[in-house]
Amino acid sequence: MCLVLLGWRAHPDYRLIVAANRDEFYTRPTESMRWWPKVPGLLAGRDLGASGPVPGTWLGLLPTSHRFATVTNVRGPREVRPDARSRGALLLDYLRGEPGPEKFVRGVAAAPDEYNGFNLIVSDLDTLWWHSNRSGHAPLELAAGVHGLSNGALLGTAENDPGERGAVAIRTDSGAAAWPKVRDGLLALRSVIEAAPADVAAYFDVLADRTIAPDDELPHTGLPQVRERAVSARFVADTLHGTRCSTVLLIREDGTFTVAEKSFGALGSPEDEVSFAGRLNLPS
Repeated sequence: MCLVLLGWRAHPDYRLIVAANRDEFYTRPTESMRWWPKVPGLLAGRDLGASGPVPGTWLGLLPTSHRFATVTNVRGPREVRPDARSRGALLLDYLRGEPGPEKFVRGVAAAPDEYNGFNLIVSDLDTLWWHSNRSGHAPLELAAGVHGLSNGALLGTAENDPGERGAVAIRTDSGAAAWPKVRDGLLALRSVIEAAPADVAAYFDVLADRTIAPDDELPHTGLPQVRERAVSARFVADTLHGTRCSTVLLIREDGTFTVAEKSFGALGSPEDEVSFAGRLNLPS
């Protein structure tokens, strides 16, 4: 994924709310979200262009063991190693494995150079953990609230601003400014959760925003300025690379869940829509 917005225990009726966009080259082969026949019970998209023998994904749910995971890359064009293990395989390790989220992320943190830069979110739907191998600090358990990340080693959180009644402040784990797509996405997600938490279409609207950030708010990640502008939007529609899918996941406190995904081709042209529903046994 390249934009992940999360509501974790942010509404009394919902354990987890996810709205996420995956950005990728249009030529990279991909399967949309589906049940995996070779991994019983796994619901995920499949990255057919990943290197190595283990298939990869960018977001997955395993209802039978109430596990959720998603990953983004941390942008650093000058440090990409072609021999690094696929970040998508990292998700499969967690979803199919036995260690809980804390043990898993601490194990991954012990070998930071096995992968290119990533942000990893894993949960057993009792706790939710974030780790980036480029953040410089230990894995972090996320508190109840609204959180977001993109392709920087930064975790953004929306909080009530104590200095101004009714205002919302966006802070990051490091104190650096949140990327505009994360900052504005968090505000939009929070508004939907507060006003209409069951409205799947409203979450897709949050993800569909194509607003380009002003030049003075762009991050500096090593891309040419014209590319930095293009990928600053929540929904990217560039010539060779852009948003390939938007995913909304709602897991309710009664254990029922809904997943909806929209797939896109070049320049954001709609290609497919799928949806799934089911029930899982949530930890109390």
